[in-house]
Amino acid sequence: MRVLGISALYHDSAAVLVEDGRIVAAAQEERFTRKKFDASFPSRSIDYCLSAGDCCLEDVETVVFHGKLFQKDLLRKEFKTFAADFDWQNRLLFAEHHLSHAASAFFPSPFQDAAVLTMDGVGEWTTTSLAMGCGSSLEIQRELHFPHSLGLLYSAFTYYAGFKVNSGEYKVMGLAPYGEPKYAQLILDKIVDVKEDGSFWLDQSYFDYCTGLRMTNDKFAALFGQPVRRADRDPLTQFHMDIAASIQAVTEYIVLKLARAIRKETGAKALCLAGGVALNCVANGKIVKEGIFDEVWIQPAAGDAGGALGAALAGYHLFHGQPRTITGGGKDAMRGSYLGPACEQTDIESKLTAAGAKFTVLSDDALIAATAQALADGKAVGWMQGRMEFGPRALGGRSILGDPRSPTMQKLLNVKVKFRESFRPFAPSVLREDVAQWFELDGDSPYMLLVAPVGEQHRRAMTEAEQALFGIDKLNVPRSSIPAVTHVDYSARIQTVHADTNPRYHALISQFKALTGCGVVVNTSFNVRGEPIVCGPEDAFRCFMGSDIEVLTVGNCYLDKDQQDPALKLDYKDVFELD
Repeated sequence: MRVLGISALYHDSAAVLVEDGRIVAAAQEERFTRKKFDASFPSRSIDYCLSAGDCCLEDVETVVFHGKLFQKDLLRKEFKTFAADFDWQNRLLFAEHHLSHAASAFFPSPFQDAAVLTMDGVGEWTTTSLAMGCGSSLEIQRELHFPHSLGLLYSAFTYYAGFKVNSGEYKVMGLAPYGEPKYAQLILDKIVDVKEDGSFWLDQSYFDYCTGLRMTNDKFAALFGQPVRRADRDPLTQFHMDIAASIQAVTEYIVLKLARAIRKETGAKALCLAGGVALNCVANGKIVKEGIFDEVWIQPAAGDAGGALGAALAGYHLFHGQPRTITGGGKDAMRGSYLGPACEQTDIESKLTAAGAKFTVLSDDALIAATAQALADGKAVGWMQGRMEFGPRALGGRSILGDPRSPTMQKLLNVKVKFRESFRPFAPSVLREDVAQWFELDGDSPYMLLVAPVGEQHRRAMTEAEQALFGIDKLNVPRSSIPAVTHVDYSARIQTVHADTNPRYHALISQFKALTGCGVVVNTSFNVRGEPIVCGPEDAFRCFMGSDIEVLTVGNCYLDKDQQDPALKLDYKDVFELD
């Protein structure tokens, strides 16, 4: 039985194909249209999923839409335009927004039974939900409703700090370690009332998101003593860093209260997380570190794109009543989240040749050796291999890589490759078998959704002068033997790399370790600021030629920037609308 899940018309459209309970394919529309967070009907994603499943739409039993829209007739017209002969009237279902999120978290998890916590801005009227999953059943137990939303609270502070709502929240999280949570108690005293069970109430007199065009109002600004930062003219100051630290601390406080209350109320030993707030990897790391649950699993596509996956799985298990098979061995059913399109070697060569690229085709071993040597030589490497990742993180399928030992690599990648703010941290990809040697974590983190400290033995002691620095001045002080992936608070957003889900990436890091003694590389998404992650070879080559990436590998093709035609060089800095 095939079920197609769709998320669209709000934020980050996507499509997912499930066949007999197995996730066959998943992709976000933005990767094909090259429009960041594309919310349009995901026709290209659907086409890809059907092609990957070697089927046509008529072979699909049911199409399930993520969310119960009020304009169902309007949506059916959209579907009718896409496929006029399909029986949309009887084969199109709608899954509630937070039920879809919960399904995306529980059904692919490695757990037979679990509590499921979903948190985001708003879906229909729900902002936070608790569900209980058992086998192939899943039932919402409790909900918090709009306008009381942890996601919208975080977005309000994102707006106040001068970043874009629905894309800049991760910047606030990255900015927080530069500040002190000076305003956390003020937020708890005046803006949000948190109950013992983690439920909360927001004082709407400080916000405009219900009725106006702004997230916050003048009363909000007066409370903190400064107006909304204008990104095009106002610099980031220590005040904004302290604001970021404060809302991050409040978010962690609420999430931990919710988690403790859920454990106490339900007795569940396992917790699943989804919804946009579940992308807050610092808060996730705190849940794991505190040991509130024996096991925690987070959906890698935790935002609205992942709702398409949840919709498909809810249709398969809940509507059609089909049984669920757990993968076993503690493994989840996401297959590393490598669920997007791949490109055959002959197609890669053809497309790169058409783009004017100069490349050498290497054997598998020679490609790994050459790429590892380039990394050891301090070069920025574009790495496009195998199937594209589903979700917002690059996990070694569509990544830009670097040497984490380099004290200048973070600045190089931010300023000359990604064209983004200098304060933004980079994540380490570490061999799963080596993670405990480098970080205070001894477990799986395959989806880059947990933050943990760099191991004490790798940290560098700060001088008194360095300890006295504030804000961005902290940025250029190396803090460990892997400074390019060590944030100013000694933390790192960790991806563990597993030989069974991405053998080529694992082999590359292993070869880098053989050369350097370091089983860690810098990993950031293969794109520039404002651009969707690259999808095909042409996208990768354009980004390569439009930035200071020095080496590109696509399949078995190896490209050196110095060997490319200078006439093909692009200025990528201002091509995309900034996020």
